Amino acid sequence: MSDGFLVIDKPGGITSHDVVGKLRKVFGTRRVGHAGTLDPMATGVLVIGINNATRFLQYITEGKKRYIGTIRLGASTVTDDREGDILSRAPKEKISEITDAQIASGLAAMVGEISQRPSSVSAIKIDGKRAYDRVREGEVVELPSRIVKIDEISIQNIERTDNGIDITIDVRCSAGTYIRAIARDLGETLGVGGHLISLHRTEVTPFHVMDSVPLESATPENLIPLLAVAQRIFPVRTIDFAERNELTFGRALSPSEFPGIGVAVFDHTVCALIENKPAGAQPIAVFISKDRMEN
Repeated sequence: MSDGFLVIDKPGGITSHDVVGKLRKVFGTRRVGHAGTLDPMATGVLVIGINNATRFLQYITEGKKRYIGTIRLGASTVTDDREGDILSRAPKEKISEITDAQIASGLAAMVGEISQRPSSVSAIKIDGKRAYDRVREGEVVELPSRIVKIDEISIQNIERTDNGIDITIDVRCSAGTYIRAIARDLGETLGVGGHLISLHRTEVTPFHVMDSVPLESATPENLIPLLAVAQRIFPVRTIDFAERNELTFGRALSPSEFPGIGVAVFDHTVCALIENKPAGAQPIAVFISKDRMEN
């Protein structure tokens, strides 16, 4: 049984769940999960956990993200991207009046902590059902706004075409940020509508697209060892044999020097995820990895 992570360069046209299904067959296990859903239209970094590594995915999902996306100004769609039906289209004369400075100003206003309304076709659950499933069934869905943090939006290119204005942006942001919502909101600010026509995720902390492999090439040899990732996500506490035995029985250790969550390491292998609390370092998940910690 292999434990570890894969960074898949997800192709367009398939869901994140499709990727998980294919890898379950490759690895011969049901214990496969992903960190952070990518829409079928989107490509790029999809972090996959195999077996025990699935216990870490929730912490990777919460990490910073980076995307390269292209916004098209001039029309709004029901899904805020190119796959949805067009709701409205602005006159070409009005689109032509928009300046590069106005585009830059509109995007700059979204940098920082902002209140953002997720797209109605997001993966957010409403009463146990995904928002996008409700939209596909004909429901009108408007999700409440929530606070996200956008660290940076840099404009890579602005191209004026017969279809509108295409703006390629590089976005660094917190988990929970919707690039489709950036496209929608920019279009609303400029009064011409906007939607996303392409999206490529280049980073999910601590993974980069340069770490990725194509889905069709994924094999156990591509696995990144669980410990190689754990030490990049959490502070490490080295424990002795007696403490290792305490954890295997689910017992707490003395408090760690660091706050919050860390990994307990015995003999250069992961032993447990631990959380520092007033009563001591409590085990969250206990397992022994055969992979040795990187020096």
